[in-house]
Amino acid sequence: MAARNELTTTAELAGQLGQADLRLFDCTTYLEPAPEGSGVPYLAVPGTHTFEHGHIPGADFLDLQGEFSDSHTALRFMMPQVAQLEVAFGRHGVGAGSRVVLYSIGTPMWATRFWWMLKSLGFDNASVLDGGLDKWKAESRAIETGAAKGYAPTAFVAKQKPGFFVGKHEVLAVKDDRNTVIVNALGAQFHSGLDPSRYGRPGRIPGSCNVSAATLLDPATRTFVPLADAEAKFATQGLRKDKRVIAYCGGGISATIDLFLLHRLGYDNLTLYDGSMGEWAKDASLPIETG
Repeated sequence: MAARNELTTTAELAGQLGQADLRLFDCTTYLEPAPEGSGVPYLAVPGTHTFEHGHIPGADFLDLQGEFSDSHTALRFMMPQVAQLEVAFGRHGVGAGSRVVLYSIGTPMWATRFWWMLKSLGFDNASVLDGGLDKWKAESRAIETGAAKGYAPTAFVAKQKPGFFVGKHEVLAVKDDRNTVIVNALGAQFHSGLDPSRYGRPGRIPGSCNVSAATLLDPATRTFVPLADAEAKFATQGLRKDKRVIAYCGGGISATIDLFLLHRLGYDNLTLYDGSMGEWAKDASLPIETG
């Protein structure tokens, strides 16, 4: 099966800049240390400062935590109500005739999170820039500075699809289901519980396997590994296209790297546990596994 074409190269994007239907977005967020005793694992800081210092010409900026997340929960980055997202995406010029390209700095996980959210809302004309701003700059391509100029507002009408997000109770109910594979996108040391977790109890959801999002990226170029390499990593952990896959991480962000590649490989039954370890590790009523 041919790979699903939701990845844009820097060369392709360079030839598309200025096209009327293009909606190009920097999605970068930074996770900075939280003050001691604050009770939160990190501070989510929007990447507006680096955006203004340099972005791909014509790009707008999307603030994930500030505008596109549920503000009524202590957990970061939770999927908000559809009505909130319709207003927010419409404000940024995303509509029925739009072609969206998403990128971020350092890691594509912020871009893949927005890609996943848009997919769940029935918007399929979005892609992720391979290598993000890092690759763009490494190739000495044009950079623009200053605040975002934005796009003309339009109507964004969601056609929400079921099954893209699940909560802790559903994960608990299927953790022993032979037709479901739960995959942890955190690093191996956190999966095993060897290192302390900033989310609470160390360890993993019982029975889950581990395909770290970091292993799905080329550390030098910040691009995704070849699909054949990704497919081999998933296969060794028992992922198959006839099974349901539930991905999780710390806050529902890096797991979307796994989901993005699984989608490109032709997997269809994909789900994100949105609360991830930020929720699971703190809930003493939920089982946890180490070793």
